[in-house]
Amino acid sequence: MRQNLVAEGVANCGGTRWFDLKDTQTGDIRRVYLWVPPGDAPAAGWPALWLLDGNAVIGTAVDTMRAQAFWPTGTNIGWGVLIAVGYPTDDAYDSLRRSWDLGPPPGRNYPPFTPDGPEVRTGGGAEMARFLLEDVCDFISGLAPLDPARQSLFGHSFGGLFALWLMFTRPDAFANWIAASPAITWEDSFVLDHLARFDAGAHRLRVHLSAGEWEGDALAPFQAHGPEAEARLAEKARTRTVAAAHQMADALSGRGIVTEIEIYPDETHMSVLPVAVNRAIRWAFAIENMHSATTTTQINERT
Repeated sequence: MRQNLVAEGVANCGGTRWFDLKDTQTGDIRRVYLWVPPGDAPAAGWPALWLLDGNAVIGTAVDTMRAQAFWPTGTNIGWGVLIAVGYPTDDAYDSLRRSWDLGPPPGRNYPPFTPDGPEVRTGGGAEMARFLLEDVCDFISGLAPLDPARQSLFGHSFGGLFALWLMFTRPDAFANWIAASPAITWEDSFVLDHLARFDAGAHRLRVHLSAGEWEGDALAPFQAHGPEAEARLAEKARTRTVAAAHQMADALSGRGIVTEIEIYPDETHMSVLPVAVNRAIRWAFAIENMHSATTTTQINERT
């Protein structure tokens, strides 16, 4: 399905290729990064980790795979395909577009990020989901055979919220779901309404939730005495990232879903990203699955 291919090239990270694809429904162009391991694909196809905010995470993900999968007895990591979806920009993020794409419906309107900038809109998650599950899947199928039973999705912050929402609405889409610092309380915690109606059915899902230590009630030491300390504390009280993640883990575990939660010490909302990507690689490509039964755990959390 190359008729929606606008441009392509090679990214500066371990032989990763990128493709600018036009959404077949909206015409929007998004950049899809693809890294395929060396050698032949398994008979069933490659396991794959799909990553949101692709511009920000593809380099970390590729380096993590290349450093670990070649030594499986030392890492328990096997080879797999990496698919990261972002935008045609050299920046780590396109904040305006990700707000729309990763904000599940119905969404809201917000003031511009910059003076005289466009209004910020959320609620385009259904468009993004269709793009991932139809356009990107069709395109990738011509480049790398994938094992449909071993597909994983990773998202951070808004991406983590998107991943949870997609799991609640399309539990058939992926087998493994990794939500780092998910914005669960965003827009009056509407995602909890989806949780209340959620039924995984026959799908055997695995969920990994995480957050940084300094996304809890306390500020990071370097923020504690800064000019924004009071505003940051007020924001923490609203977002409740760590507490909401724990509550989500308990709720999913109570529904019989294999669930793990980790709170990473000495990490903030943004510094947690490479740690979370590394854990996503393990959750997606572990050779020996350490979590075959329902479990909720706390690992690497300060006490």
